[in-house]
Order: sequence, then structure tokens, then C-alpha cells
Amino acid sequence: MPAVTPPTVRTATMPPDRRLRILGWFAVFGSALCFYLATAIIHWGSAYVRIDAAFYTFARFVLGFVVVCAGMAAQGQRPSCTRVHYIIGRTVTNAVAVYCFYKAVDVSTVASANILNMTYPLFVALFSWVTIRSQRDGFAVVVVLVASLGVWLILAPDGASTLQWRNVWGLLSGFFAGISIIYLNLSRRCHDSQSILFFMFGPGAVLMLPFLHGSLFVPNRLESFFLLACSGVGVLGQYLLTYGFLSVTAVEGSVISASRILIAALLGPLLVSDPPLTASGWIGALILFAANMALALRASK
Repeated sequence: MPAVTPPTVRTATMPPDRRLRILGWFAVFGSALCFYLATAIIHWGSAYVRIDAAFYTFARFVLGFVVVCAGMAAQGQRPSCTRVHYIIGRTVTNAVAVYCFYKAVDVSTVASANILNMTYPLFVALFSWVTIRSQRDGFAVVVVLVASLGVWLILAPDGASTLQWRNVWGLLSGFFAGISIIYLNLSRRCHDSQSILFFMFGPGAVLMLPFLHGSLFVPNRLESFFLLACSGVGVLGQYLLTYGFLSVTAVEGSVISASRILIAALLGPLLVSDPPLTASGWIGALILFAANMALALRASK
């Protein structure tokens, strides 16, 4: 009697690339949570300590520089810089963007700061139209024009007569972040991620020194806690975003990153006692979210 071979039991296993993609999704979403949490920490700290936005920005860059240097030393890697003007552009605009972002939290609400910071994809589309003739896209311009209505609804939630100028800081953070993203895309053609982060954090900290006049001091234990907590989650968010995008498509990464708009709108009243968004504020936030997704989908075609 011939031997009967028992049937092979196959266990369902997920392909490695699929696992990496899912990890990439979680990494990008985690970065959005980290960036939001960094601003929430600034808000929570305002009840206990007096720390200027420039000091928070400086601390984030210093910690990031230490982490990057440690990583490069462990890998035996040296920073490379072949296109100085790209690196300078990325460093300067990113430093200003982060400072404006943290300043927006200081003078307005955590929700409005995060939502307006997420206008940077709109400025990327707008600047690309102006500076890169080959990338001019009429659809993107229409999306930007529609999104400008959303921006206005957030800046002036109760009408033109009640324009909240304090929210302009958040819009400025999106403006400079948009320029910074363009420089980042140019820098990636010539430099590795670690080198870009090295020059972003190190010289970025030096650039913040003039803004620290009268604001730099030796922090006590409580002040050190808020500085390190804010800086730690900010640097973690930067790394999660950088390496998460290596495993996901640009569209997936952009859409998941845009979730910070909804995170800020939903969690603001719960975590940081932000006033709930008005009806017009919600409409503005949803318009910005939809505009970010439309630009991401358009870029994939």
C-alpha cells in the first residue's frame, strides 16, 4: 500500500513588503501624533513654567543634533554637503517654520496652530507653480484657491470683522514649511537623510540664538522636563516621518500626515481645553484636509 502523504498545512503569513508598508503607515501616523503632542506639551507647560517658543525650538534642535550625531557615529558615517545652497535653504526655512509653529501655540490654540501648519502642501503647490515651469498644474491652483477659503474660515471664524491675527503665526509656519519641503526635495537628490537631519538640527540651533535674547536660562527640574518632553516627541516625530515615508507611497504618507488636522480638531477640547471649533472652523478644517488629499492624489498621477 503506497504511503499517504498528509496534506500540508499552510499558515497565513503576511509578505515582508506588506508588513513594512503597514509599519510605514503606523510610523507616519505616529509622527502626526508626535507633532501634535509636542504642541500639547507646550500648552500644558504654560500653566507651570514660562518658556519662550524660541527656547522650545532651540532645545528641539539641540536634542535632534545629539541624536543624529550619535546615530552617525554608531554607523561610522560622516555628513556630506555637496549643494550648500539647498542645505542652507532647508535649514533656515525649517528653523523659521518650527519657531512660528511653536509661537502659534503660545499665542493662539493648539488646534488652530496644527491645522494652519498643515497648509504647507498648499504653499508647496503654489511655489512649484511659480518657480518650476514644468510642474505647473491648473488643477493644483484651483485646489489652492478653494483651500484659501478654508484658511479664511479658520483665521476669521466669525466673519471678516473678527480676524484673529494671532492665528497668522500658524499660517506663517505653513508658509515657511512649504518652502522648506521644496528645499528638502531638492536636497534629497544630493544628500542622504542623516546628512540632511544633521545640518537641519545643528545649524538650526545656531540660527535660533539671536531669538533667545532674554529667553535663554538654565532651566530647573520642572522646566527641563517640559523642554525635554517637547523636544523628545518632536525629534521622534521627525524620525518616524523620515523613515515612515521610505515604506509607503507619497499619497499614503501625505493623506496620513494630513490626519493631524482632524486629530487637532477632535482632541483639542479633550486634551488641552481648546474651545471647540465653530461650524465655520470645522468647515475650514475639512476643506484643508480635502485639499491636502486632492493634491496628494494629483501628484501620484
